[in-house]
Amino acid sequence: MANPEKAAAVAELKEFFSNSDAAVLTEYRGLTVAQLKELRRSLGENAEYAVVKNTLTAIAAKEMGIDAFDGQLAGPSAIAFISGDPVEAAKSLRDFAKTNPQLIIKSGYLEGKALTEAEIKQLADLESREVLLAKVAGAAKASLSKAAALFQAPLSKTVRTAEALRAKVEEQGA
Repeated sequence: MANPEKAAAVAELKEFFSNSDAAVLTEYRGLTVAQLKELRRSLGENAEYAVVKNTLTAIAAKEMGIDAFDGQLAGPSAIAFISGDPVEAAKSLRDFAKTNPQLIIKSGYLEGKALTEAEIKQLADLESREVLLAKVAGAAKASLSKAAALFQAPLSKTVRTAEALRAKVEEQGA
């Protein structure tokens, strides 16, 4: 790799890999420039969709210790480098692939773990991080409310018993 342009391209890819939590390898054969622009827009701000050279990507991935793309880098390849919520990006890719079947999701990685196409689709089927956090918070609040009622029950029962005894004593004394 004596060519400085190729060395710079590998360095740029390594930077993309190091700055992203996840990446999804796709084949974009048959998509127009306008469709690629639409895909980039649909991915949002926390994902960078880049058309890559296979050999240089293989070198950069190997140097970064990423083996998720071994044997997958063939044909026109592009990678979605995801720095935010991987579920949202996976949903965007899945939805775009439904309307544009030329986009093929090949593989990916998430936090160092290789993902197959099926696992990426499962990731896309998850609810967003915010929805999952809201469900956890709701479950925690419900549990705390039940606990509070449970702890309050003996106290209120004691008060009712004391009131009943007071009323009985008044009745007997009169």
